[in-house]
Amino acid sequence: MKVIFLQDVPNVARAGEIKEVADGYGRNFLIPKKLALLADSRAMGQIETGNKTKARVNAELIELAHQLEGKEVNLKARVGTKDRLYGSITSADIASELNNTAGLVIDKRKIELDEPIRQLGSYEVAIRLAKDIIPKIRVTVTEEEKTQEKEEKPPKEKKKPQEKEKKLPKEKKKPQEKEKKPPKEKKKPQEKEEKT
Repeated sequence: MKVIFLQDVPNVARAGEIKEVADGYGRNFLIPKKLALLADSRAMGQIETGNKTKARVNAELIELAHQLEGKEVNLKARVGTKDRLYGSITSADIASELNNTAGLVIDKRKIELDEPIRQLGSYEVAIRLAKDIIPKIRVTVTEEEKTQEKEEKPPKEKKKPQEKEKKLPKEKKKPQEKEKKPPKEKKKPQEKEEKT
């Protein structure tokens, strides 16, 4: 039986290859699990269109990789003592900054960052666009300039002890009168007839 492999099958074939396999292996395993298709003219057409779209997508990714290669991304963050950041710089922050500055839309999951950046400095970060397309960018984290100056508050004036006013007893508030509801009529139990 001749089949076209849709996915890589270890020790058998790679995706897109056309191979002769045993009838039972193809019919009972490969085709039901959608690992392969029976090789006919319709399946060949599907594979050719799939290969064309893969080639086009791959070309777009290579072009995007050339645009990204060597790009510098500058991020500003609040800094505490010893150049440690308040919070951290994550792959989502890097992706949004790339989108804002260069207009390149990169999925945050494709940015390979072992752990979030927590120190000032310059870091090299890889972006895995595809299995073998991995451009590297430089991420520079700098201190955020303090734009808001702390408003100086006038010193608090000490309050002079004033004579304590005699506290008058609070007037007891009268409970609000509840609306009077007519009493519910109770059903009288029927008296049992006495036996005489």
